[in-house]
Amino acid sequence: MLEDAKKDQQTATADGKLTRTLLEGVSQKEMPNIITRNGVTTELYRPEWLVGPDQVRHIIHVILRADAISAWHVHEHQTDTIFVTSGSMKLVLFDDRPNSTTRGDINVFHLSRLRPTLISIPPGIWHGLQNLDHSESSFINYFDRAYVYTDPDEWRLPLDTDKIPYRF
Repeated sequence: MLEDAKKDQQTATADGKLTRTLLEGVSQKEMPNIITRNGVTTELYRPEWLVGPDQVRHIIHVILRADAISAWHVHEHQTDTIFVTSGSMKLVLFDDRPNSTTRGDINVFHLSRLRPTLISIPPGIWHGLQNLDHSESSFINYFDRAYVYTDPDEWRLPLDTDKIPYRF
């Protein structure tokens, strides 16, 4: 064995479930693609899944250009729920909430239509997205609060900030 080689840690169970520990308040749900006689159907939201808001107040569709990064931002009040509709993306979460049991921790998700997954991000968690493809990728983001044009619940840090211990 070469010096400094590190053994991989388990990332999935034998039945395909990921073994990660989610940041406090973050929820995740993988949905199956339903193969039909004429295509593929994927459900995006059901209240009984307990992922995302109890009531959806605003929905947006976002396209990220090839290799683009949208980072870093956080919401003080709003919950984001993200579903990738095309391409492949990396979603990175950083917990800086003072009273959180996972303060200082990071979650990294690799998302695509190949394994449809909803990720719900509570207020106070910094997040960023990276398009991993060399063509456009897109996602749907729905919220428990409507965007307020005159007073956006958006706080930003530069991509290369030293305040978040992660580099895209």
